[in-house]
Amino acid sequence: MNITDVRIRLVSKDDSKLKAVASFTIDNAFVVHDVKIIEGTNGNFIAMPSKQAPGGEYKDIVHPLNTETREQISSQILAAYDKEKANQ
Repeated sequence: MNITDVRIRLVSKDDSKLKAVASFTIDNAFVVHDVKIIEGTNGNFIAMPSKQAPGGEYKDIVHPLNTETREQISSQILAAYDKEKANQ
């Protein structure tokens, strides 16, 4: 799997833990939108797109199946975020 494009939309609310929303493309063929970049106590992390289930909990609607893929997606999105923030 190759991530061929990452797009970042910065969030301008200073008091929000949500810092940006990202989209990424896999192999120039499949796009995932609405990946959230969130400020956590141990640094920024990504949250995959999700929807609220009838019981009130949120379930990811798209997610990697293994740790290696999650780390690849996360590192490329967070690097693109850092670059976009530096260019601001």
